[in-house]
Amino acid sequence: MLPDFLIENLEIVSATNSEENLHLHFEEKAQPPKEFDVVELVSKGFLDEITIQDFPLRGKIVYLHIKRRRWTNKANGEIIQRDWLLAAKGTRMTQEFAAFLKEINR
Repeated sequence: MLPDFLIENLEIVSATNSEENLHLHFEEKAQPPKEFDVVELVSKGFLDEITIQDFPLRGKIVYLHIKRRRWTNKANGEIIQRDWLLAAKGTRMTQEFAAFLKEINR
């Protein structure tokens, strides 16, 4: 039901379900980015949460609340974060959902 990208990199920490909405809360897993395997990184909390709208599910509006980790390079103190394009440019929707809506409006 969820994109592989979310399952591989994030974990669900809570869900809130109402008659109209489903809110899924995710946090990035405590696994340092693979592109930085050669340096020692330490997790130093989270960036601000982002909220994006995803495909409706069983007639409910689905919102994904995502908290990405902030990493510190132990050797030089540099702050590192993964560069993910979670929301479609200019929207608050997932890229897949925005592409779907664009296609059905043609």
